[in-house]
Amino acid sequence: MTTKDRYVAFLRQFAGREIAEQKQPYYLLSASEAVVLGRDPRCQVVLNPSVYRSVSRRHAEITPVLGFESPDGMRFWQIRDLGSSNGTFLNGKRLGECQVLRIGDRVMLGQNGPEFVFDYQPESAVRNAEHSKTPASPLLAPNNPTTPPPVRVQPRREENVSLTQLFPILSTGQELAHKAYLLPAMITITFVVLLFLAIGNPPIFNLLLAAYLAIAAYYFIYQLCGKRKPWWLIAAIAATTIFILVSPVLDLFTFVFHRLLPGDLSDNGSPVSFPVLVVKMFFGAGLMEELLKTIPVLVVYWLGTWLKPPWREQIGVWEPLDGILLGAASAVGFALMETLGVYVPATYKSALMTGQDAAQLAGLQLLIPRVLGLVAGHIAYSGYLGYFIGLGVLRRRQRKLIIGVGYLTAAVLHTLWNTAGEVNPILLTFVGVISYAFLGAAILKARALSPTRPQNFATRFHR
Repeated sequence: MTTKDRYVAFLRQFAGREIAEQKQPYYLLSASEAVVLGRDPRCQVVLNPSVYRSVSRRHAEITPVLGFESPDGMRFWQIRDLGSSNGTFLNGKRLGECQVLRIGDRVMLGQNGPEFVFDYQPESAVRNAEHSKTPASPLLAPNNPTTPPPVRVQPRREENVSLTQLFPILSTGQELAHKAYLLPAMITITFVVLLFLAIGNPPIFNLLLAAYLAIAAYYFIYQLCGKRKPWWLIAAIAATTIFILVSPVLDLFTFVFHRLLPGDLSDNGSPVSFPVLVVKMFFGAGLMEELLKTIPVLVVYWLGTWLKPPWREQIGVWEPLDGILLGAASAVGFALMETLGVYVPATYKSALMTGQDAAQLAGLQLLIPRVLGLVAGHIAYSGYLGYFIGLGVLRRRQRKLIIGVGYLTAAVLHTLWNTAGEVNPILLTFVGVISYAFLGAAILKARALSPTRPQNFATRFHR
């Protein structure tokens, strides 16, 4: 490609059986604006409603990917479905999220609907085709010497306001649920109502508030990862971790890491030097708690190897993104149990001498920052370790080294957080930022390594 001959993108429509006499038109795509396909006269590519009844009024949209060009100057366009009734198909597969178009991609609006092919040709060839009935490029004209010239997309005309413009809810359809965060809003409203009803009942109020904040923190990580995982599986992982914490398994872990290893964190009133504190935190908190939170993830990995499709793909750890999502879910269960079962009751008890109201306020003041800090705390450590578990699945020959590095790194981050709190709040802030940065870097790398990267709903193009 040279700078003297720019390239343009266009759609070539294939003639269907019911309109065999129609020539195959071309629709040039804008390099700066979206092109909408549908039956609505206001669309840039208007399809005959009497012929294409399966096409929605606003069926699909093709937009240029601004700010992204290949080294040779090639530009990119992406397609998305606009909540159509019959779906949009790309190369025979129903379109879910936005996907970047490649030369030769076939786009069909609904099953057995109108079909287009995406192409990218020199502007000179298109210009020649516009002024001549003989196509200038074999790719530009498919087996028809009398193919009409490309149809230039006309800009929208300003028209009177429509009913759907005055009442947008009448036309949004599936977009409202999928792109307007309707489900998170419904969950938030539900928790707000429940919190109102729980006023005057501190234990229930604390439980609801902690659960909502934990869900919000996890949802943030879920959106960053961009891979769909069943919510019932995520909830089951969190519940399993909580069950482990109230079972004899915790006693076994405590015996090994607190008695056999130098991880005894009991406060006997005697001062402890900083190096000794670091060692205790490393064994008693870092190594012990990160291993404990990994148990549900390893169990799910084992179960996934025994299942058959389609359960096999939904359950288990098959890549780093799976490990991050499941590790973070285990961290949510651990943090909720630790906060509501240990720290809040202890704070309430120590402040009770100042009055019941003051004790309840002290417990609430501890609960909020502990749960909000999940993304830089337990979720960061366990999600980071989960990345290495998933990476070990992809790189089986070196999985022992991979998982060992991840385990030790997560334990060190956990230890730094616990010990920094004993030294200085500024140092604690720094450690929290570093922990989240480690997790964020792992998520970005996991998305790059993901075998299902084209289906990742977090992958977007930005200017």
